[in-house]
Amino acid sequence: MRTTDFSKAPRRAQAEAMFIGSTRYNSLKEWAILSMRWRTFVTRMKAMPGYCWHKVYWEPPYTLGTIAYFDTMEDLLTIARSPEHRQLMRWVADGTDDQATAGFIRLYRAEPHGYTNGIWRAEDTSMAHIEEYTPLPGDTGPKPVDDPASEIR
Repeated sequence: MRTTDFSKAPRRAQAEAMFIGSTRYNSLKEWAILSMRWRTFVTRMKAMPGYCWHKVYWEPPYTLGTIAYFDTMEDLLTIARSPEHRQLMRWVADGTDDQATAGFIRLYRAEPHGYTNGIWRAEDTSMAHIEEYTPLPGDTGPKPVDDPASEIR
């Protein structure tokens, strides 16, 4: 169901700010050096107010990325100002190209509305579906979910 109440959803669904980033390291040697700095940073991040959840992902051969959720954009930006994060970023992007060859960071804000079903739905425990799609630019009126003309073929 379409909702603005995520109080029964997992902690990460309640977040208003999301970080996604990735770094392409040069070898396993850099991963070993990174691991000590990363653990220190994650310990700090988890202890910060507003931290909700994070996950690390891997893309072969040496790219590591992070997706992290925070209560607010202010909370996300506060962890970025921590000494642990500054140390990590100085090491990765010191300009020597010994550690990494590429990287990116993107920050996203959550829309106030979204969707929940079942036990994660605050309004009740039904698994009801939405009756109308969220409008797209150019829509002239409500688009019923069960309208066969709405199906992608």
